Amino acid sequence: MGEIKVSPDYNWFRSTVPLKKIIVDDDDSKVWSLYDAGPRSIRCPLIFLPPVSGTADVFFQQILALTGWGYRVIALQYPVYWDHLEFCDGFRKLLDHLQLDKVHLFGASLGGFLAQKFAEYTHKSPRVQSLILCNSFSDTSIFNQTWTANSFWLMPAFMLKKIVLGNFASGPLDPEMADGIDFMVDRLETLGQSELASRLTLNCQNSYVEPHKIRDIPVTIMDVFDQSALSTEAKEEMYKLYPNARRAHLKTGGNFPYLCRSAEVNLYIQIHLLQFHGTRYAAIDPSMVSAEELEVQKISLHASHEPEEQ
Repeated sequence: MGEIKVSPDYNWFRSTVPLKKIIVDDDDSKVWSLYDAGPRSIRCPLIFLPPVSGTADVFFQQILALTGWGYRVIALQYPVYWDHLEFCDGFRKLLDHLQLDKVHLFGASLGGFLAQKFAEYTHKSPRVQSLILCNSFSDTSIFNQTWTANSFWLMPAFMLKKIVLGNFASGPLDPEMADGIDFMVDRLETLGQSELASRLTLNCQNSYVEPHKIRDIPVTIMDVFDQSALSTEAKEEMYKLYPNARRAHLKTGGNFPYLCRSAEVNLYIQIHLLQFHGTRYAAIDPSMVSAEELEVQKISLHASHEPEEQ
């Protein structure tokens, strides 16, 4: 059993933050699962979108830390959607149901791609205030599986899991990264055939982001320097697509830095959200922000960038 699953932090999270189930489509089988934590008075929260293998609770360390600092955060799990337009329409209905006009999105891998597609989908009536894209991509063709995307729905669950596990890091890993992978494997086991098939379909069906529709949205690109499922070419493409984006580089962290490098990830999230403090798009309770805190965060930002600039 993985260390994370039995850790006090995870057990505290599961016992204090309720998992909600919401249906917004006419199809009753399409159920959004989400954790909504932090002050309800915040109308522009940060929403976490998981990767193919992830469930809403893979972001539990972000939820615990950020809500402790006064942020409102929502981590969710997708229903079964088979194309990007259907997903975007469902997500818009979910935001309407939650009475959220605008949101900040943190998307990991597939979650990051869907976050960009949603920003693009709503560009005429914007719903996305900012994006944090973690180990993400802008064009599904990088996986070279666009031709198989339409057959995932036929495959049994064990084959789909094998495809997903093929992208997980192998070889010697530090204990935190090994624990993170164990936890993700455990989460993967909880997903059914249709959930996995639909996510892989969204991950691989032919599609790309149209940057001119979302160029005015503040973006932070978060990635790692060690082994991950993302190729160097895919990373370079993201930098080109968002030339003005802030970059949050982690020396290590693999595919799941939010699990195994949570302190660094949480710091970068705070730095990203700092630009909205004092505005109606703040994701934090104003009473929780002091001048000293802002100064500390700016110093931390400077310090965290120094090693990479040598």
